[in-house]
Order: sequence, then structure tokens, then C-alpha cells
Amino acid sequence: MELTTSELTILGLLIERPQHGYDLEQVIQRRGIREWTDIGFSSIYYLLTKLETRRLIHAPEQGAGAKSRRIFHATSEGRATAGRAALALIAEPKAVQHPILAGLANLPLVYEEEYAAAIRSRLAHIDARLEAIRSAQQAQEPLPLPAREVFSYSLSLLEAERSWLATRIQKVPDDGQD
Repeated sequence: MELTTSELTILGLLIERPQHGYDLEQVIQRRGIREWTDIGFSSIYYLLTKLETRRLIHAPEQGAGAKSRRIFHATSEGRATAGRAALALIAEPKAVQHPILAGLANLPLVYEEEYAAAIRSRLAHIDARLEAIRSAQQAQEPLPLPAREVFSYSLSLLEAERSWLATRIQKVPDDGQD
């Protein structure tokens, strides 16, 4: 039973601890999960319904009050399926599309000064992302292992890109801006 990355993410958060849709939204926001998944606010309940239909999660019956929220729990099949899916994603590298590569492949279409400005702009955005991710990570300590690893990997990728950008800035002509 194959899981999408969005399904696996929601299922993993429920394995971490049972919660309702609103709690999931809060965790997704706090951890910056939307930076690496396509889980929109409106898709959380859609994903919960899909996972429940597949019997990977369940919500024990609660009171019939209008304000009661269904707390979702992972089933044993959900835990096993999520474990297999997570291991496959970790072990098997897959090609990832990076839009910057399409831009770089078309450098003959831009002036060198424009390229230099674009590199500096991207570097500034990467620096801002690094700061935001580090702040989010520190604000939530102590984090469970999955969240720590996501933050660590994300920071490593951004730091590698930052290093590449810094070397590119030294190799492209400067248009006179600081």
C-alpha cells in the first residue's frame, strides 16, 4: 500500500501522538512542514479521511457535542505501512526537480549583471530561510527525533546551497552593487 508524502507526513504526526485536525495544522505550521510538502490547510481533513478509509488511522467515538473534535490515532497497520514507506524514502534516492537548474541551463538568455544580481538575491533569501528555520527549531526544543532530523537535513541542504552561492558570487562579475 503506497503512501504519498503528504499521507505519510500526516500519518507520522499521528503516530507521534494522537491528535485532531486543528492540532495537526498547528504542528505543520510550527515545524515549517509546508516548506517540504504540499499539505494545505484545506487538505488536512481530506488526508485524514483517506487514511481513515484505508484503515491506517481511526477516531474512537466521542461525545456527540457540537464542539467535540475527533482525535485520530494510527492503527497497527498504519504504523507498519508508515514504517515501510519512511524506510523506502530514506534508503532510495530519487531525482528531485530543482527549478534553479532550469534557470542555470538558460543563462545565455540573461546578462551577466542580471545573473550576479539574481545570485545575490537568492543568497539573501537563503540566509533569511536559514535564520527562520534555526529560530523555529530553537523555539520548539526539545523536539522529537523526526522533527530534529527534518530540521537538520533542511539546514544542511540550505547551508550547502549557501556555500555554492557564495562561491558563485566570487566568480560572476559584480555590477557595482554591494
